[in-house]
Amino acid sequence: MSAASGLDWPALLRVGLSRLGLLPDQFWALTPAELQLMLGPKSGPTPLLSDGLAALMAAYPDETKGAGDG
Repeated sequence: MSAASGLDWPALLRVGLSRLGLLPDQFWALTPAELQLMLGPKSGPTPLLSDGLAALMAAYPDETKGAGDG
């Protein structure tokens, strides 16, 4: 993987040519965002970031229990 760009271009080229059926000139004409869109969502779970945690906390707030409830 190239440390400068952060992308594994040889692997992406292999996927673009074999899985997506692109010609080399079609592959190189794509932006990284377009290629990512064509490849579909990343597999596996995505990390829960602070915005997601805040949304869950707002949707499911902790309930305050009474003196003898817990």
